[in-house]
Amino acid sequence: MGATMKHVFFATVLCLVAASLALAAMPDTSGPGWNALFKPDYSDASKPPGIWSVADGSLTANADQCLWTQTEYANFMLELEFKNAAATNSGVILYATDPKNWVPTAVEIQICDDYADRWSKSPPNWHCGAIFGHVPPSSRLVKPPGEWNRMLIEARGQQITVWLNGSLASEIDMTRWTSAKKNPDGTDIPAWLTTPLAQVKPKGLIGFQGKHGGATIWFRNIRIQSLNLK
Repeated sequence: MGATMKHVFFATVLCLVAASLALAAMPDTSGPGWNALFKPDYSDASKPPGIWSVADGSLTANADQCLWTQTEYANFMLELEFKNAAATNSGVILYATDPKNWVPTAVEIQICDDYADRWSKSPPNWHCGAIFGHVPPSSRLVKPPGEWNRMLIEARGQQITVWLNGSLASEIDMTRWTSAKKNPDGTDIPAWLTTPLAQVKPKGLIGFQGKHGGATIWFRNIRIQSLNLK
């Protein structure tokens, strides 16, 4: 290969790498159009009594029960920060239409402590930043317990993209998930996820899972921006 061709080749490679990084980069969320998902005291949230509390601006739970919006959402970006304890297992729930039985009929963005043996040895699509049971995160992006993480979720109908700490974590086209037993890559779907994602209505409540697995989770700075799709 001549010198000119080599220059062209490497320039093309660099352009492709730059384009890939641009697609993977977390979008800028500093612009207008963002609103807090809840009031500062979370009095407008649907939550079981005595479970969820707020201290120093952080939301936490003492049991495995969820906190929900009272409004259904479709086509939005959701930004939040979370902090794990050792062995935390929690999640952000999208498109829930039945908060009392959300597991088989909603989409969960997984939050957990990937540094704990209990979860690091679980299937990849159970790791932090995964679309739980369906799409694993691109790599270990979550910070160690005790450090705050920043997550951004973009939900455009049946297209969901998740960024964690500035990097692309996972993305899904729900229309491809026509089975409740197998993911398109051939991996098994957990038996309790009984509704194929292609059948999940892309609108519903947003929820936050409490102290699941016996370890604490903290949330803060939860805000939302509606997406005006043409």
